[in-house]
Amino acid sequence: MKNKEITLMVSTSGIRGIVGAGIDPIMTAKYAAAFGTLLNGRKIVVGRDSRLSGQMLKMAVISALRSVGCDVIDIGIVPTPTVEIAVTGLKAAGGVCLTASHNPSEWNALKLFNKKGEFIDKNDLAKLNKIYDSEKFAFVGNKSLGSLESDNSWIDRHIKQVLKLDVIDRNKIKRAKLKVVVDAVNGAGSFALPEMLEALGVEVIRLNCLGDGDFVHKPEPIPDNLKMLSGAVRKFKADLGMACDPDADRLALVDETGRPIGEELTLTLAVKYILTRKKGNVVINLSTSRVTEDIAREAGSKLRYSPVGEANVIAGIRKFRAVIGGEGNGGVIYPAFHCGRDALVGGAIISSLLAETGMKLSGLVGTLPIYYNIKTKAPLPAGFDRKMARMKEAAKKSFKGLKIDKRDGLRFDFGGGWFQIRKSNTEPIYRLIVETNNKKLTRDIKNEIFKLLK
Repeated sequence: MKNKEITLMVSTSGIRGIVGAGIDPIMTAKYAAAFGTLLNGRKIVVGRDSRLSGQMLKMAVISALRSVGCDVIDIGIVPTPTVEIAVTGLKAAGGVCLTASHNPSEWNALKLFNKKGEFIDKNDLAKLNKIYDSEKFAFVGNKSLGSLESDNSWIDRHIKQVLKLDVIDRNKIKRAKLKVVVDAVNGAGSFALPEMLEALGVEVIRLNCLGDGDFVHKPEPIPDNLKMLSGAVRKFKADLGMACDPDADRLALVDETGRPIGEELTLTLAVKYILTRKKGNVVINLSTSRVTEDIAREAGSKLRYSPVGEANVIAGIRKFRAVIGGEGNGGVIYPAFHCGRDALVGGAIISSLLAETGMKLSGLVGTLPIYYNIKTKAPLPAGFDRKMARMKEAAKKSFKGLKIDKRDGLRFDFGGGWFQIRKSNTEPIYRLIVETNNKKLTRDIKNEIFKLLK
């Protein structure tokens, strides 16, 4: 560990860091033992994405869980949402998925789930950290060690459950004869997403779907990282492209011209479709585009905001009994199935929307309100909190009718748009999102904030 900067991010979104400089087998085993202790030695589901460090860390997790009396069911390399539905399907007390989601391959993490197959909340995280710090693990004797079994059926079960959703019209999708290029960045969605689409009657062209953990491009499914997918859509004259992150809980789209439409619009289009089938509230996080709010309002639905983080969105979905929700990073949550971001669900909903309307993806996007959105990030500067306070005062002087939401960093809403600055839960950085109805204004606000936070 000498001469290495230690990076460890601990939140309800996971315990993540760089392998060998934050995440290692000892730390991972301790957290797993703490989790098993928290769950009183009951049954736990374990899965992972395809990262090269995944098998090593999974072995440490399983050993630690068994050491505190937990029976472990290993479901293999699977999407994070597959772990979530397996927890409830197997009536387990919780689940662990080893994945650093959108982070580069040198990162890994433990995502921890309760008996509902949902991220543990802040109270459980506090209890977990207390056990971890005290090292008061509930180790058991030789005759009480937990068992281990493997169950590789859960991707198939996941797909079958998506196909049964009442909002998915398999016959219309099949008749639409869609052609889709899928880029799974060789992650956990490499087999799940293409196989689900094929089961819907979609022709699938696989791109980076080997599932071997070789992330051939940066894994976060943002427009800058989708050049291979854009080229393949044009080459094969496909109707659209779908890209997921390494644990397949986020979905991004490329239209038939090869243009990435931005991960924000995955959620917007999913909301648009679901609200034609079901009436009810919508819950999204404070980092999500205003276009989704506009679409919900047009459909006569109330939209509620939550802090960033899947656990926070899910809490809002339950509180307001929402029919759909999610995050503007391509994370679609359809609670009638399960409360978790799910690229398979997102892919099925988008396919249904295209089949139902008979429109091209670019045409559907053309019906949406237009905003100019910039998402960027930067290392946390010295005196970040002090600089944020100074920026807050500057914003008050610059915008009339400004509304400030302090639930997650600072979000500033004004007539023509909004911007948000917040510390990341998953990287040692701050994130800045600016969105307005004027392209130049969006760019100018971004530049001015960077100057103030430099």
